[in-house]
Amino acid sequence: MLSKRLARVLALSVVAAGAAACGEAPAPGAAPIAVAAITENSLMANSLMANSLMANSLMANSLMANSLMANSLMANSLMANSLIAKTLATANASTPQFMKYLVSCALGPNQSLDLTISGQPYHFPGQVGLAPQWGMSGGSCDGSCQRWVSACLLARLDAAGVEREISVRGLHPALLPSWSELTTYTQREATYFGNVFIPGQPRYLCLPPGAKSDQRVCGDSLSDCPVTVIPNCAPDCLFQGLFGDYDICSDSGHKGSGTTYLESVTVFLPK
Repeated sequence: MLSKRLARVLALSVVAAGAAACGEAPAPGAAPIAVAAITENSLMANSLMANSLMANSLMANSLMANSLMANSLMANSLMANSLIAKTLATANASTPQFMKYLVSCALGPNQSLDLTISGQPYHFPGQVGLAPQWGMSGGSCDGSCQRWVSACLLARLDAAGVEREISVRGLHPALLPSWSELTTYTQREATYFGNVFIPGQPRYLCLPPGAKSDQRVCGDSLSDCPVTVIPNCAPDCLFQGLFGDYDICSDSGHKGSGTTYLESVTVFLPK
């Protein structure tokens, strides 16, 4: 099973992503839930608060999360599910921000989702394109999709809730950086992996060799971090990619043991 998943991820790293569904114009009166203007998919803005990731209405229980994964990220499909429709009608204040980053990570720049949450219409644009098939008719989000989207969501956590641009790199073809991105975003921050869609929400980050903190995500103390911190990516991840990303990482701190995540992303900051 692991070898098949590895082959799939490595194949994704050299094959262009499939065609994405065309986006639609925002619904009239839709609230502006947009991410900062960008030129590369892997260069993105972040300000996702940990509470929005962990305590939003759509992640309240495994039944709700499973319903979301089994349905395509299209308004008609989501609203046709009575559990999702009921939850969205009474969703808490964290849910729109969660959906903003979920759609931004999963869908491509030519895709979007118009959705009404607690009576307020929102327009959520796609951006990165880690799972564009999820936004197509009949689409769903399998285990690999969940882990790619989770890694992207974890990378966009910000302890202070400050929106700032980050460069996110990994084996997925949607994360291929441009030359200007490589020359501007040169400070490797950390590598993120996990699955926020399953019970327990396993959430991990590993630090690059020599690093002692991840202030953007964890704040002033690693002990209070909303993500489990692994102190060194070098012994934890199988290899270092062409663009400095650590890939195929373990939850144990040692490659080849524990649970291995083939879907990991590494964040770089401007120096």
